Amino acid sequence: MTNPTAATLPGNATPAQLLYPDLDQEFASTRKMLACVPDGNNDWKPHDKSFTLDRLATHVAELPAFATLILMSSELDWATFKYEAKSAPTTAQRLVLFDNQSAQMKTAIEGADWAAVSEFWTVRSGDQIMIKAQKATLLRTMVLSHIAHHRAQLGVYLRELGIAIPGMYGPSADEM
Repeated sequence: MTNPTAATLPGNATPAQLLYPDLDQEFASTRKMLACVPDGNNDWKPHDKSFTLDRLATHVAELPAFATLILMSSELDWATFKYEAKSAPTTAQRLVLFDNQSAQMKTAIEGADWAAVSEFWTVRSGDQIMIKAQKATLLRTMVLSHIAHHRAQLGVYLRELGIAIPGMYGPSADEM
């Protein structure tokens, strides 16, 4: 991505308007899926190598915080970053977590200008660089696409538990 100026963009669009016009829809779809997660099945998982239902649903709820980290810093060094997974063992707690994190993400994205989203961000472990890309790209791939990926996994978990799946991009088979 080159560093466009406002004068070169359609209607002087902001990054939020041009790059992430689907943000509210993605948040609404994710919230619908999280709301379907039943309490009392936290330790259930479809396979030994899979996340538990609780861990997957909480991960989906906390992922928007990653966007704020990307926008407010220049890198993440796993050698020094101390990640602690959030604890949100009920659907109500996960929805509160998601609502808070997604509101912060939306505010951060809406406040970002073209210079900010054009900056590079790095994921490393000490001297080993794992990812280096522009923030605009990473917001899409490491946050929004990442959320959609795990939201789809969550749909499989719910289907295996016999729970109706809400539509994400139109009606689901359960809504037809």
